[in-house]
Amino acid sequence: MPLEPLAIGVCSWSLQVKSIPELKRLLDRLHLDVVQIACGDPHHAPWEDDDRMPELARAAGFRMTGAMLGFHGEDYTTPQTIKKTGGFGDPETRPERLERFQWALDRTRALGLTDLMLHAGFLPEPSDPDRKPFLETLGKVSALAQAKGVTVSFETGQETADLLKLTLDELKCANLRVNFDPANMLLYEKGDPIRAVEILGPYIRSVHVKDAVMTKVPGTWGDEVPLGQGQAHVDKFVQTLKKVGYQGPLCIEREVGNQEQRIADIAHGVSYLKECLAN
Repeated sequence: MPLEPLAIGVCSWSLQVKSIPELKRLLDRLHLDVVQIACGDPHHAPWEDDDRMPELARAAGFRMTGAMLGFHGEDYTTPQTIKKTGGFGDPETRPERLERFQWALDRTRALGLTDLMLHAGFLPEPSDPDRKPFLETLGKVSALAQAKGVTVSFETGQETADLLKLTLDELKCANLRVNFDPANMLLYEKGDPIRAVEILGPYIRSVHVKDAVMTKVPGTWGDEVPLGQGQAHVDKFVQTLKKVGYQGPLCIEREVGNQEQRIADIAHGVSYLKECLAN
């Protein structure tokens, strides 16, 4: 079943589930049927369902917006550790991660999907000597995905909106887009999320709805908070998405707290988002 514009959903990993039946049970509990689903890389975050996962997901009765890939070895302990280990940033891990990416493309298609999201890594500035090889790697990402009929969306946060737009403009790859997360802009201290939506509008393919408060200690993480309680200005964020013509899903992401606390926060987020959309 196709998705209605601005359909409210959730990210599967936010529910800390390990199997498709468990995911279905919690989606039903939340009265949701829209989900962005983790690929379940066997070297990173496997599903207990293993090779049967795509088949079970397709038969479960929920609607999937796309798949999300995380790489083994990514370390989010501090902003500094993820800068060293995130995405395709480290030249030494690029060959291995391109292989994992190819696996994820096959998993995405097995799920019946044509959208794959991931963190590209910290994009080098134009003056950085690693920019050329980094962009060549992203060009390979585009080509591999195009061969499978997949659109790849890079998640925001690890660079400014201006640098991300400059990079996508430079790459000129029709199947490279943006998975926008307003809280990440704050957590990585990369600028105002509202302004970023206006800059990246034409490239935004999917959205993680998350809220956060910026750190008061540079070089450390800020705090992720329930929707409406942070500095992402989620109400204005939703209105700005509408302003730039975004019609895709709104998938709530919550990465703090135990499973029950997350479920409660996501339920609050669903109600809050409905209020924002009604305005």
